[in-house]
Amino acid sequence: MNHTGKERKDLFSTPLFRSRVKSANVKLPEIVFGYLIGPFGAMLAGGIFSSFLNKYWTEVLFAGQLTPAVNTFLTLLPLLSAILIVVGNLVAGQVIERTKSKAGKARPWIFLSAITVAVTSVLLFVCPSEDPVVKMVMTGISYNLYYAIASPLYNTANSTMIPVSTRSGKQRSLLASASNMAGLAVMGVGSMVFPTLLGLLVTETTPIRTAQNYWFMLFAIVALITFVGALLQYYFTRERVTEESMNHSAPKKLPVMRQLKAVTTDKFWWIIIAFYLLYQISGAIKNLSMTYFTAQIVDNSFWGASLDANTAAGMTQSLLGILGAIPMAVAGIFIWPISNKIGKQKLVIAGMMIGAAGGVIAGIWADNVVMVAIGVALKCLGSAPAGYLILAMISDSLDHIEAKHGFRCDGFTMSIYSSIMVASAPIGQAIFNGITQSGTNLTGITVSYIWIETVAYALCAVVLLFFTVEKFLKKDQETILNRQKAEAEANGEEWIEPAERLRREEEEADRLAEISRIEELKARCEKKGLDFEVEEANYQKKHNQKKK
Repeated sequence: MNHTGKERKDLFSTPLFRSRVKSANVKLPEIVFGYLIGPFGAMLAGGIFSSFLNKYWTEVLFAGQLTPAVNTFLTLLPLLSAILIVVGNLVAGQVIERTKSKAGKARPWIFLSAITVAVTSVLLFVCPSEDPVVKMVMTGISYNLYYAIASPLYNTANSTMIPVSTRSGKQRSLLASASNMAGLAVMGVGSMVFPTLLGLLVTETTPIRTAQNYWFMLFAIVALITFVGALLQYYFTRERVTEESMNHSAPKKLPVMRQLKAVTTDKFWWIIIAFYLLYQISGAIKNLSMTYFTAQIVDNSFWGASLDANTAAGMTQSLLGILGAIPMAVAGIFIWPISNKIGKQKLVIAGMMIGAAGGVIAGIWADNVVMVAIGVALKCLGSAPAGYLILAMISDSLDHIEAKHGFRCDGFTMSIYSSIMVASAPIGQAIFNGITQSGTNLTGITVSYIWIETVAYALCAVVLLFFTVEKFLKKDQETILNRQKAEAEANGEEWIEPAERLRREEEEADRLAEISRIEELKARCEKKGLDFEVEEANYQKKHNQKKK
């Protein structure tokens, strides 16, 4: 997929691998299949792992074998693997940055991830031996195959899609909202739907070997969904920004240190990365501690004395999961138009302040189901703007860097973004275990579930006060276009503005589609003995009515 100099044919030049998106502007099929349904399927396994992989290890795989050696292994594995995860993401970022194909630089790796993510997500549940040493070895290998290789490749490519999808800030915000809605839907499935399915199959009396088989079966289904989702994302996306330079110049193989210098000398890049680090790690700690909080802190007698403790705790967890999901889902309808009116920075700051207020409410009345539910709902509502708009905000900072330095750092930046996203779970797990003494310290559990994220949200609001990159966007894009025009003229090439080139491409695609439609209609009329003129007139009549 990598090459320099004159354009040459590659696998992604063939009709079978061409994008189904032909329009110059982002339209509904691209939003729905490329940034909502597709990513939802592709990220499903990872979303469930963040809440339930540790449960599988302690209650199924190593059930009855939780010796000090196994406990030490389960503590150190995610923490030490975080190093490999970061390396994997950095490598993935450079691989993507150096890729040039007709499909772009990120989409080919989304296509490959359809296989790698699906396969490695199932391998985590394959262990034919009962020997705990063998289990630890296989778990360590499969865990790193997924988290340090397959997941970084997909997540970095997926994150890169927003910056390279379009230059339009409004359309980027819309795509970022859809993409993050997919991520939130995945977390919803992980906290609400998957526990129900698992509970129907695995009970306290289910034999361990049978339970292992059920886990494997569930994730074989998840792997299939992952495969289909990644393919949908590949076919219903397009890298319009990458295409701007595809036909005018060879890909620039930028040294890592040059990219590093470009991003680390830009204050907006540091601000948004610091913001995301606080937001993601605090969220990971909260998600991990939720089952402990609902079982040990909240007064579950709210549900009645007739229910056993596990059932009541499960109901509280479902309630908090639902009240967390609904505000974020509803907010998704309003975030895009509001951000277009007042700006992404102001909206996200306001959201962080609302989230921090919700956290204070939940923290003061931590044992009261109703007050915790109200606080969690406010916290999730406040986090919605950040969740939906973070990729669009990163994209704005990348445009600013391109305007200053003359090259993009999508792959490098998104490798950092993906490193934070993927590594936050094991880092959060290590922090949680340290604070709570592996879930036994009640004060530590409350701090982990409520106060860490609450304080992080307040800090995020302060940090974003200095993220004023939006006021430079118009000038930055003018600078980028002028530079592209000068490069084209220096190379003796015709300069066509990206918007005009995309418009011509869309017209050509429409023309070819119309020719194909007419040929298909003629063949159909000839086969069935119909009058072509009559059928064409009927089509045009319906087509005109639809346009009206």
